[in-house]
Amino acid sequence: MEIKNLICITCPVGCRLEIEMEDENNIRSISGNKCPKGPIYAREEITNPLRIVTTTVELIGGDEPRLSVKTQREIPKGKIFASIKALKGVKVQAPVRVGDIVLKNVAGTDVDIVATTNSELCQTTSLFAQPCIDLYQNNR
Repeated sequence: MEIKNLICITCPVGCRLEIEMEDENNIRSISGNKCPKGPIYAREEITNPLRIVTTTVELIGGDEPRLSVKTQREIPKGKIFASIKALKGVKVQAPVRVGDIVLKNVAGTDVDIVATTNSELCQTTSLFAQPCIDLYQNNR
């Protein structure tokens, strides 16, 4: 029998949960929760931990050099590194809107990577205006 300890993150209280395991795959008991959300969180975290992945990808022709992106919903924790690897080298052309799909079905999860910020096309209106970041990137 093994005891695992978690801090519940479903609300601001942060209950210290104690999970008593019968074996590697079976939970005997969960204690320490102050609301019904604690046991649900503990079961999910022990049996199938999920995470939202946030990162950036290269932005071409935009007003910033990088575009903030995330998984559209949670993915299995074990797929995080494969998801990040799949995004390496991804380049997105501006303009981009929040929610635009950047990469479909990342790492075979059936979850898409989406933009989390808007980006406009780079506009240089004057010789004295600061050139767009992308112009610098393309001339490296």
